Amino acid sequence: MRALVRLGFFFVVVSLAGVGVSRAQQPNAAPPQLPSRWMMTFSRYEPQGWNNCAPATLTNALSYFGYTERQGRAASWLKPNYEDKNVSPWQMVEFVNTQLPELEVYAKVRYGGTLDTLRALIANNFPVIIELGYDPEPQRLGWMGHYLLMKGYDDAARQFTTSDSYLGDNTVYRYDEVMKFWQHFNYVYIVLYEWQREEQLLALLGPDADEQMNILNALQIARSEAIANNADAFAWFNMGTNFVKLGMYPEAAIAYDEARKWGLPFRMLWYQFGPFEAYYHVGRYDDMIVLAQQNLNDGGGQYVEETFYYGGLARLGRGETERAISNFNAALQFNPNFTPAREALNRAQGR
Repeated sequence: MRALVRLGFFFVVVSLAGVGVSRAQQPNAAPPQLPSRWMMTFSRYEPQGWNNCAPATLTNALSYFGYTERQGRAASWLKPNYEDKNVSPWQMVEFVNTQLPELEVYAKVRYGGTLDTLRALIANNFPVIIELGYDPEPQRLGWMGHYLLMKGYDDAARQFTTSDSYLGDNTVYRYDEVMKFWQHFNYVYIVLYEWQREEQLLALLGPDADEQMNILNALQIARSEAIANNADAFAWFNMGTNFVKLGMYPEAAIAYDEARKWGLPFRMLWYQFGPFEAYYHVGRYDDMIVLAQQNLNDGGGQYVEETFYYGGLARLGRGETERAISNFNAALQFNPNFTPAREALNRAQGR
C-alpha cells in the first residue's frame, strides 16, 4: 500500500474537487429513456488492410455521414509510413476536424467512458469509436491496441455489436469483455457528429463535456480501481495518464513507476506515451532513453514515430542538441504529419 499512501493526499484533493461518481457506484445502471437495445446503420464496411486498424475503423464510422472514400485516404494522412504501428486518438480527431471540410463532420475525444456512455451515444445515433487491448483468436499474436466502432447494444444479452475491422462487421462482444480491455486505454472514446448536433452531444456527455472535468472524472475512476486492487497495473497507468493531462507530472511519474512495477504488456508504449511525458517534465531523461531503447528493441517500436520524438526530447534535455535534431528528423521522415516532432525540431534549431 506504499504507493497509495504516497498519492493519498492527491486522492483526497481529487475527491474534494467534486469529481464525478466512480465506476463502482453505478456501472450498469440504465439511464432513463434509453431503449434496452439499439442498432445503428452504417452505409458500408471495409476490412482493414495490413496494420491499418485506425484508418479503416475511422472510415467505416464516417460512412454513417455518407463518406464514400476508402481507407487509403485516411491512411495516407494518419500513417504515411505503411509500417507505422500506432495512430493515436488525437490524430484521428485531427484528421476529421482538419482534413474533411467537405463533410462538415467533427470529432471529440474523451476518457473515462462507461457502459452507459456507450449506450447513450449509440441510442442517440452518435458514431463512437473506442480503443482497447486486443489479442483475438485464432492467431493469438499477443496483446496490442485496437479500435472498435460500436454499432449497437442489447441489454438482455449484455453485449455490444461492433464493426471490427479485423474480425469482421457485426462482431459481438460481451459487456464485461469490453470493460475489461477498454480499461487498458483509460476508457477512451472518440465521438463523431455533425455540427448541428454539437449542443445535443455536449448535453448528452453531461459533466464530461468539459475537457478538464472529464479528465478529473477519468482520474477518479482509475483512483477507485487502484484502491480496489493495488496491483492493478492498468489502473496505475491510467492514473498517470490523467495526471499528465492535468499537468501534474511528479504525481504522474509516481503512478507510472507503480504501473511498471506491477507489469505491463511489452507493446504498451507503442500506443500510449504518458510515461515519456511525465519523466520528461521531471527531468528523468535517462529513464526516457531506456524506454525508447526498449521500444526500438522489442520488434516493432522502431515503427512508432513517438519513439524517436521522445528520444529526441530526452537528448535535448541532456543538452545533446545534434542527437535530438537527428531524432526529430527521424520521426518526421517516418510521419511528416506528426506535428509535435515538427514543433520540437523548430525549437531545437532556434526557429
